Amino acid sequence: MYEAKLSSKNQIVIPRDARNALRIKAGDRLLVVVRGDTVILLRKPKNYSKAISETAKGIYSSDYLEKERESWR
Repeated sequence: MYEAKLSSKNQIVIPRDARNALRIKAGDRLLVVVRGDTVILLRKPKNYSKAISETAKGIYSSDYLEKERESWR
């Protein structure tokens, strides 16, 4: 957990460890997600379709699909 301070210009500095974890640098764009009283920062993907396809990568292996197809018969 890290602490950040809100400046008089409503800006925050993201701590170095958090920047490294997100692999972000100056000029990168972030997505800000608000969930109640929680704020989530995400690195904005350069290619949304690639980011979405990588999210599910490995979930549907050929073995899994084969077992599912067999269960439908």
